[in-house]
Parts: sequence; C-alpha cells; structure tokens
Amino acid sequence: MLEKYWFYVIGILSLIAITSALIAEFYFNLEPCKMCLKQREPYYAIIATFIVFAFLRLHKKIWFFLGLQFISAYGIFYSVWHVGIENKIITGPSGCSQELNITTDISNLKEQILSKAVTNCEDVTWTIFGFSAATINSLLFFLIFLINAIYLYNNYASKKKKNN
Repeated sequence: MLEKYWFYVIGILSLIAITSALIAEFYFNLEPCKMCLKQREPYYAIIATFIVFAFLRLHKKIWFFLGLQFISAYGIFYSVWHVGIENKIITGPSGCSQELNITTDISNLKEQILSKAVTNCEDVTWTIFGFSAATINSLLFFLIFLINAIYLYNNYASKKKKNN
C-alpha cells in the first residue's frame, strides 16, 4: 500500500517536516542556526517538485523519484553534518560556532564577531525523546532515501529486467 501512495506520502512527510520547523521557529521562538536552515532546503525542493508533478499529473514518472534520491542525499549530508557538529565531532561552517580566531587586528575581530550566527550550530535548542531536530532530520532523510530506493527498484529497475 505504501508503494501505491509513495508519491503522496513524500509530499505529506515533507509538508509535516517543514511545518514543524516553521512552527518551532515562529510560534515557539526557537531561532534556527545556519545548518538548520540548510536542512530545510530539501523539504522546500521536494514540496515544490511535488506540486509541479502533481499539477501536471506526472506523479508516476521516474524523474520525480530520481530527483527525490538526490534531494534526500543532500538532506542526509547536511543533517548528519549537523549531528556531528552538535556532538562536537565535526566542525561547522564559518560563523556556525562561537570560536573566534586569535588576531591583533581590531577590524578583523569586529568582522568575526559580526559574522557569527545568533544561534550556535553546536547548541541543541530542543529535543524530543532525546533526539535533536538534526537527528530526526537525519533519520527521516535516511528513511526517505531507503524507501525511495526500494520504490525505484520495484517499479522501474525490476520492470526493465522483465522487458529484457
């Protein structure tokens, strides 16, 4: 049954994920860091692509699902990177942590301070059942990637083998 409605499940999952993030930001005043904002990009791309494919009635075409694989891989990259930053395993992009470079130049120091993010990427602003938003995003993107790979194999690769 999941296979039959996979196109719609993806749209709904993405909509729930981005709506949850926006509610957390605007209703609960949880300011996102740079990495949190990067993790939203795949959801926006999935929703936009979903709307176009649904409007044009192309939801059975392989292009949506191939694009979904690339988009979810992008999401996995940024969400796993963010989990690594939160656990202080990996360093974040510039302006994402609170560290300042030692300098004797006042203008350089001022630039470093002004370019720092208001919200530090290392800080976990909220958790649910002990999982941070980045961890939940990682799990969701892995799940989407895996189920979509299975869907692609079952609906496109296996049919090609049967035709040969």
